[in-house]
Order: sequence, then C-alpha cells, then structure tokens
Amino acid sequence: MKILVSDPLSSEGLQKLEEDAWVDVRTDQSEEELEKIIGDYDALFVRSGTKVTSSLIEKGEKLQVIGRAGVGVDNIDVDKATEKGIMVINAPEGNTISTAEHTIAMMAALSRNIPAASNSVKQGNWDRKKYTGVELNRKTLGLFGFGRIGSEVARRARAMGMKIMIHDPFASKERAQKLGVEPVSKEELLQKADFISLHMPKNKSTHHFIGKEELNMVKPEVRIINCARGGLIDEAALAEAIKDGRVAGAALDVFEEEPLGESPLRELDNVVLTPHLAASTEEAQVNVAVQVAEQGLKALQGEPVVSAVNVPSLPPEVLNEVKPYLPLMRVLGSFYPQVYGGTIKEIEVRYSGEIADKPSAPLTTSCLIGMLQVIIGDEVNYVNAPYIAKSRGINIRETTSRTIENYASLITLTVKGEEETRSIAGTLFNENDIRIVRIGDYSIDASPSRYMLVCSYIDRPGIIGKMGTLLGNEDINIASMQVGREFIGGEAVMVLQVDDLIPHDLQQKVKVLDGIVDTRFVELQGKDLRNPRGKMEV
Repeated sequence: MKILVSDPLSSEGLQKLEEDAWVDVRTDQSEEELEKIIGDYDALFVRSGTKVTSSLIEKGEKLQVIGRAGVGVDNIDVDKATEKGIMVINAPEGNTISTAEHTIAMMAALSRNIPAASNSVKQGNWDRKKYTGVELNRKTLGLFGFGRIGSEVARRARAMGMKIMIHDPFASKERAQKLGVEPVSKEELLQKADFISLHMPKNKSTHHFIGKEELNMVKPEVRIINCARGGLIDEAALAEAIKDGRVAGAALDVFEEEPLGESPLRELDNVVLTPHLAASTEEAQVNVAVQVAEQGLKALQGEPVVSAVNVPSLPPEVLNEVKPYLPLMRVLGSFYPQVYGGTIKEIEVRYSGEIADKPSAPLTTSCLIGMLQVIIGDEVNYVNAPYIAKSRGINIRETTSRTIENYASLITLTVKGEEETRSIAGTLFNENDIRIVRIGDYSIDASPSRYMLVCSYIDRPGIIGKMGTLLGNEDINIASMQVGREFIGGEAVMVLQVDDLIPHDLQQKVKVLDGIVDTRFVELQGKDLRNPRGKMEV
C-alpha cells in the first residue's frame, strides 16, 4: 500500500504507518502538484493545511482512505469522498485531555486575572490590589455538555474543590452520579453557576446558545469559558454584558469568525483570548497522528474502524435488501429526540411484517445515526454509532414479529428514559414513501418534511384555526397537516409540514396559544426527505 502524507505529521504517527505501508511525505505541494501525483496512492493523510477538494478526490483513482489527524474535516469534501467510495476517518479522541486541560487553564487564568496582571508587570507597574482574583475552591462550575471533554473537565474541577452542575439532556443520572455531578435545567445552571463552560457541538439548535436572554439570567459575578466551538456564544452580547457589569469576565479559545477580527472583546481586560489552542499540545498532536494512523491502516486492511466520518460500504447483497428502509430509520431516529428529548437509557426497535425477515443490523444502526446526530453532531456514522451508544450507556434491543395488521411492514421505536417510556412508529409505501404512523398513543399518517411542527393540544373547535392564523400572519406557509386523537374532546396531536424554519420567538407564541399543551419544532436533514414537489430524493 502507498500512503501520501501532505501535512506535517508527528514522527510517532509516521512510524505507525510505516509498519504496514510505503509512506511518501510531501508537505510542500500545491493543490495542482497534488492532483498530478495523487493517482498513485491508496491513502492520503492530512491535517488542516491540505484542502482535499472534489477535484483532488476525483483524480485519486486508487484512493481508499483519507485520514485527518484531528477532529474537524472542514477541509475535506466528505460528500465527494463518499460518492467515490472513499472512507474518511478522523481522530476525535486524541485531543480530549488537551482540550480539558486548556479549559481548566483558561478558567484559572480568568479567575486570577493572570494575563492582565502579567501585561501590567511587563509595563513596569506593580498593582496587586487591582488584580485581586477569586478562588475556584467551593465555587460552582456549570457545564453545558457532558461528553468526553466535559466529563474530563468535571474530574479536574472536582479535584480543585469545585461543585459541578451539568446540563445535558442526554446524560443519564447514573453516569452523572458516578462522576459526582448534578444534572440541572439550563435556567438553573445559568442562575446558580459561578463559572460556565461550554462543551457541545455547533449546529443550528446550539448557535448563540448563550445570548442576550441567557446573559440576563446569570449571576453578575459569573465567568464564562468556551473552548468548544465558535458561535455557541453571541460575542457582541457577551461583550456588552461584561461592559455593563452583568458578567465578571470571559475566556474564549474559539470564535464565530476565525481568525478573530475587530471585536469589542479585544478591548476588555477581564477577557482572556487564545487563538484556538485547545488541541495544540505536543501530546495531542502525537495522539491524533497515532490514532488516525492506526485507524487508517485498519481501514486499508478491511478491518472495522471506530472513527469513520462517512458511510462505509455494506455488502451489496445486504445493502440491496435494506436500502429502501434506511431513510425511514434515520427519520425515525432523528424525529424522536426532537419531539420528546430527555435521557435515553434503552432503545427497542421492533420489526414487524415483511421487514422482520431482512437483516436488521444496518437498519438499527441507521436509526442510531439519526438519533445521535441530533444529540452530538454530524460525526456519527455506520461504523461508530453502536460504539457511541454503548459508551453513553444506551442499551439497544431488537425484536421481530412476522405478523402485523394494516401494514406490510411496520417499524416501532420504543425509548425508555429516566421516568417515561415513549414510542413512535413508521412504515414505507412503494419503497420510497416514508410515513410516520404513530406518535405515542396517537395513530397518524404523516409524511416527513424538512421542517415540521409537532403539537399536542386539546381537541376542541378553533384550535387548529388559531394555529393556521398565527402561522399565516407570520408568513409561514403550511404545506400539509395531519392530526391524531384517541377520543373527542381529549388530548390530540397535530403534525404540520411547513415550508420554512420557524423562528424561536414564533415557537414561543405557538406554545402559549389557548388549547396548546406542548409544541416541538422538528428539522430533518439529508436526502431522505421529500423535496418541495413531493418527490422522494434518492
């Protein structure tokens, strides 16, 4: 096997590759030069410097694997790689400790005013009173997100005598108890934390997760740290809150636009800024290089890997049997957490009817991908979805039944949380017509779309009309609507397919409509949805 390394990789990573392959290191090549030589290689390993474009991938006629020594794959055209059957792998765990330590370092520097005090001394001053800080001991640290990095931060903060509160709807009570942290609501964390640190993915639902509204809820002595993703915090609102004395300070390693340009944050002494350094340690660079090398060699040798970013190939005979059902499974998986939320302890997938005789493993994995992508982001795929579910303490069960009424095949997803067990069900008509046919106790016949509003309401005259009027007045077009109920006058459910994203403030207006019990906005991604003309995209 021939491997091209086009960005600097640690010697440990190169040695690992050289154990089983011929390695060519060329770190000074232009994109045009890479395109001329890439056709000779079975694998390409990069960091963030090389742009692995569609054109470069097209010319990699022998490429089987693209390895990224790091987490982000923004510099790789993953869709083109998938189209060409090339596995893209990364190293998501290699910088966990480095990022956790950087978070602690930023928190300590902020609490003791170290950067500002250092600059003052270098300028010839000696002002001890001005830079009096606060201890971390006995302070409350609030963590938004409790995955790999969040849990490592919690371990270190506890050793420093801090009390830990977390907000992560998908973290189980058992895991929180084991690590000595207290799960709380978003509002409670904002109101009680002395320090707040973010450890969550960046997506549409987490963009400006902390904005003006949230900053008005915090203690005036709160200090905020973000070493996760730029855009989780409204930086302008944060700067204003610090100037007004509503926030004591902030320490940021990531920014909405990088490199950081003109920003009011630069002018504030009680703000610590670093240039995206969380993963920049010698050890982390070794870890990510070794991890991606190990996983890349396994992929080239046809062995299972746990850090693939895109979809690996399934055996053709298996794929042909289950392919029509894969989009349905992803829709069910994505739909459930957006409608119900909450902790997930156990997932049971029941296959009834004709589907019971088909291979279930790729179907269940597809469901997990849809569900976990809502929870932790886009890095979930067919290879690592079961591993991630297991690492989060989620038990997976599959059951089958060859008998079913009303449908040729029916797939029921039942999820057990901390206190409640809920279910949804779906089926497939004519191999490409996805239907959600049950939500909780209600029978329904809903075709999923990109944007949906799912509401529980009291079944009485005028409720649906009020909903339509409100959305119409806000210029939101309803493409279609379905309702389900158990009996007249009781609680019912409605599913509205709408043409546009419903803004947060409009969602709040819907929630307070007379007769509305609860409402959830659902956004589905991917090509397994209907396009505006109603035709299924494949």
